[in-house]
Amino acid sequence: MKNLFTSTIVIILFVFSATTQAQTNSSKLENSLLWEVSGNGLEKPSYVYGTIHTICSVDYFLSEKTKSAFDASSELVLEINFADPKEMVDAQQMMMGKEPLSKKLNAAQLAKLDAILQQTTGMSVKQLDAYSLATIMSLISGKTFGCNDIKFYEMEFIEKAKKRNIEISGFETVKGQSAILENAYSDDELINMLAELNTSETAKTVAFYKNENITELYNATTDGKKAGEKTNKVILDKRNSNWVKEMPEMMKKESVFFAFGVAHLGGDFGVINLLRKAGYSVKPVMN
Repeated sequence: MKNLFTSTIVIILFVFSATTQAQTNSSKLENSLLWEVSGNGLEKPSYVYGTIHTICSVDYFLSEKTKSAFDASSELVLEINFADPKEMVDAQQMMMGKEPLSKKLNAAQLAKLDAILQQTTGMSVKQLDAYSLATIMSLISGKTFGCNDIKFYEMEFIEKAKKRNIEISGFETVKGQSAILENAYSDDELINMLAELNTSETAKTVAFYKNENITELYNATTDGKKAGEKTNKVILDKRNSNWVKEMPEMMKKESVFFAFGVAHLGGDFGVINLLRKAGYSVKPVMN
């Protein structure tokens, strides 16, 4: 159970960015995790950066172009502001389920979950009866990275922001994302997602990420096998739209560095396309 709390802090982020249904085909985007937002009355450019949230330390990287953009920004905006102690407390509380799994799930669901846990972690569902399905997902997903030393991009950015003493804020809260997760997925869908987690898919995702290939990463992490159209709209489309409505006021007079799951960048209803539709120039930062 080592590092379970830390991984649970970002599991909702990981779930949201990696398990939604594919959207309609959209134009291919350049290979870059970092994009500059300018024009439309902005006094200074701002930046959007796509994260993978969690990655092995040996695979972790932050390009010079990203460091420069971060240093040029005066505010950091994340999906959730984990620099806020309240959010950390809420994340810790989220580890525990509202009721034991033995009461929440039926016999068939418990049997399937137990088989998945035995195969991936060597633990039984009885041992984790008090925990939420999101916590169990964090435990299993962590195993698929094949390393014990995990880095969290959001936490790294927070530490850098603290050193520079710049403002840190978030679009959402832990409780808010928890509610979205509950509304988006049924218990069967969550258990099916657990069954799909494996080292080969995680390795493929990490490889795409290291190449900054956000189009292939988008396609690989938004297939239609795991969830339906409702989930797609709740997890990506609606949230992207909400964020883009907030971003103009944030960017109005200062340079902001936005960092969120890379799956939010691509697609017809992705942040890049929505900002362009709102009148902004959004260009990849290549070097």
